[in-house]
Amino acid sequence: MNIALMAHDDKKELMVQFCTAYAGILFRHSLYATDTAGHQVSRATGLNVRRFLTRAHGGVQQIGAGIARNEFDMVLFFSDPARTETDGEVSYISRLCDASNIPFASNIATAEMLVLGLARGDLDWRSVVNPSARPID
Repeated sequence: MNIALMAHDDKKELMVQFCTAYAGILFRHSLYATDTAGHQVSRATGLNVRRFLTRAHGGVQQIGAGIARNEFDMVLFFSDPARTETDGEVSYISRLCDASNIPFASNIATAEMLVLGLARGDLDWRSVVNPSARPID
């Protein structure tokens, strides 16, 4: 499955810790992230993470385009609720996921449920919805 990883600056370390804790599950899947988050996760965990541009240079929009094309099977976006200036990004990604029935987590509790469900096979229905899913070039 193709999994997008995103995190606001104040949540990047939490994303790294999350990916470290669940590396045994995540390594079986194709991971994508905005540049800084992807670099930090890859460096800390050894996981292969394909990176898009930084948030400031359009990485959110690149991932959003992939969501709109139904190229992702799950999106984990650790957002900082105190950052009101980026509320639009979270809302944008959330709406795109809703439109394509892509599981979306904006916090670690929901992300944990999704990743554990992924390990149990609870998200295998995505292969029916998106049978041509393959790693994004």
